[in-house]
Amino acid sequence: MISEEIFRAYDVRGVYGKNIDENVAYVIGRAFASYLGKGGRALIGRDVRLSGESLSRAVAAGLIDEGFRVDYAGTVPTPTLYLSVVDGKYDCGIQVTASHNPPEWNGFKLVLGSGETISEGMGMEELKRSVLSYGSLKYDRGRVEFERVEVLSNYVVKLLSLVSVSRPVRVAIDFSNGAVAVLGKRIFESLGCEVIPLNDEPDGNFPAHLPEPNEETMRELAKLVRTSGAEFGIGFDGDGDRAVFIDERGVMIDGDIALAVLVSNSKLKGKVVYDVSSSSALEEVIRSSGCEPVLSRVGRAFMLKKVREVGAVIGAEKSNHFYFSELYGFDDGIFAALRMIELVSRRNEPFSKLVEAIPRYHTSQIHTVDVPDRLKFEAMRKIAERLRPISERLVEIDGVKAYFRDGWVLIRPSNTMPQIKYVAEARDSTALEKYLSMARDLITEATVQRGGAIGRVS
Repeated sequence: MISEEIFRAYDVRGVYGKNIDENVAYVIGRAFASYLGKGGRALIGRDVRLSGESLSRAVAAGLIDEGFRVDYAGTVPTPTLYLSVVDGKYDCGIQVTASHNPPEWNGFKLVLGSGETISEGMGMEELKRSVLSYGSLKYDRGRVEFERVEVLSNYVVKLLSLVSVSRPVRVAIDFSNGAVAVLGKRIFESLGCEVIPLNDEPDGNFPAHLPEPNEETMRELAKLVRTSGAEFGIGFDGDGDRAVFIDERGVMIDGDIALAVLVSNSKLKGKVVYDVSSSSALEEVIRSSGCEPVLSRVGRAFMLKKVREVGAVIGAEKSNHFYFSELYGFDDGIFAALRMIELVSRRNEPFSKLVEAIPRYHTSQIHTVDVPDRLKFEAMRKIAERLRPISERLVEIDGVKAYFRDGWVLIRPSNTMPQIKYVAEARDSTALEKYLSMARDLITEATVQRGGAIGRVS
């Protein structure tokens, strides 16, 4: 039987050989085609994972058996698949990827002809019911015929046409052995950059580190930036839809602050979308740059929808997803890297100086409390009731974000795990600890059961 736990907020994902295999892929292909309700043209791509080729064939077979014609792009970054679906006027697309998860994982991002993805509240529940209704259909390995197509060239040409550099930039890049490694240095060297590469061979084992760009996995890149004379560093995740930036001192920059750097050093005019966990510094920069800030829920599905809905010129999440009007509003880590290179080429000061020009607040890391799914939404209701009378302003588009005179606290249910998350920001460290303590107390109080509080805080 197909496990319900593979259906996540934004995609279908699991461990290959445990709850994801070719039979599951085949059923997902059938169900996705049924969800679309008609035949048509589909484009399939994949990241570098070892199970990607066989899962691509299986999900293609499901689409074909429901009347779709399938083109296969092979190994491409996820943003390439998004753009190619729209530019190629496909009816749908599927990217076989588990993004930043460990190598034994794999999954499916189910893309509509518009480039939007099936996600929670936007078709995932219906797709899940359809998949489970198919039961245990078997995949026949002998029936898959699809056309192989080359889409990387058009993607590269489009991205390069949208940027230009004023001088050569020396940049260190960690490709994380992921999907961006299929492009390698060439897209960046086409701009005249001098690239110092790390982990630039595609390898589904991810031998250097997990394909999740964070302070732990990017330590080697941070060291390389410091010792090589690079002006800054770029690190990619496994499928290329995220990019992190590291200044010349080896300090990693959060996505909201990186967006503030882009906005404050450009001539952008219009609306800028950012997620609810972003720093107040970003809102200040957006306003001072003559743009209009627009708040969104966390997550690609919500961000893309909001960017398109308001006609935003750019957007970003704290998690380093960057969204661009030039690319139909899509998030694209590779284009984010090109845009940052373009910006740096036009400035003479160190990258760290661009970051230091952004207002500074004391911001915590994201903390989590384990709370069963059946309890976390009722807990959030109780938390909102407690915060409403004591805060200056309460935003409830994604959990609750309570603003106070000297800072804010955000408490929100996880979209993917049985957890409640919290983060805070304040003008000084004392106020920051006050708001973090408030969050912990509110979550504990809201989740008290007989026998004491539930949940493990981390």
